[in-house]
Amino acid sequence: MIRRTVKNGLLATVAALALLPAAASAAEAGQTVPLPAPTAAAPQYALPAPLPAPVRHAPAKHRATHRRGLAAPGRTSTRRTPVTGRVITHHVRLNVRSGPGTGYRVVGHRHGNRLVRLVCRTRGSRVFGTRTWYRLAHHKGYVSARYVRGGAALPWC
Repeated sequence: MIRRTVKNGLLATVAALALLPAAASAAEAGQTVPLPAPTAAAPQYALPAPLPAPVRHAPAKHRATHRRGLAAPGRTSTRRTPVTGRVITHHVRLNVRSGPGTGYRVVGHRHGNRLVRLVCRTRGSRVFGTRTWYRLAHHKGYVSARYVRGGAALPWC
């Protein structure tokens, strides 16, 4: 592969150098040198169309008050209300993890058929086909949506 690339590059360089002396002597004499006509073996390449200018958006405003659950000026309150979900594991405890994924450490357990309060949902590691994880309301723990049935739609974290 590399040998073929180097060989093709050398052939192109030799062809360009072959045309340079003729063009240089013609330029000194004030003549123009016609370029060779394209053949069927040499493909013609068109230059790509220029890319459109990137769209500039206005800078985002700092929303520190929004993250704390307080309403920004001109907005309604965005405080998250917990939703109740039910643990659907059978005869085993559900692991509560410190983050949305199986790679995070276990910080607690919930028993099967118990109610848990959920605040929001986020994406994490895959558990039996789903990547959705729920954040618990009482502390910063996460449980897989595979093992919890929520009562209503939750907002994204």
